[in-house]
Amino acid sequence: MSSSSSSHSSSSGWSRSENKRFERALALYDDGTEDRWEKVADFIGRGTSPTEAKRHYERLLEDVQSIESGDVPTPNYRSSGK
Repeated sequence: MSSSSSSHSSSSGWSRSENKRFERALALYDDGTEDRWEKVADFIGRGTSPTEAKRHYERLLEDVQSIESGDVPTPNYRSSGK
């Protein structure tokens, strides 16, 4: 596996645009959609398999659960202060 570039998320190896397509696909194809992961994978493109799309979703759920349970600290963003 190659090292992550600045255009890829360090945790997943997916680019920002791939993650955006993934998010849009999840909005289009909800839990009740027949062949959901095939459709999500096709929407993402880049040869993503249905298994890879589903695994990416499961990691996202784990991340959200960690954040909501307080295991991951909330970032302290600075305001622009203009």
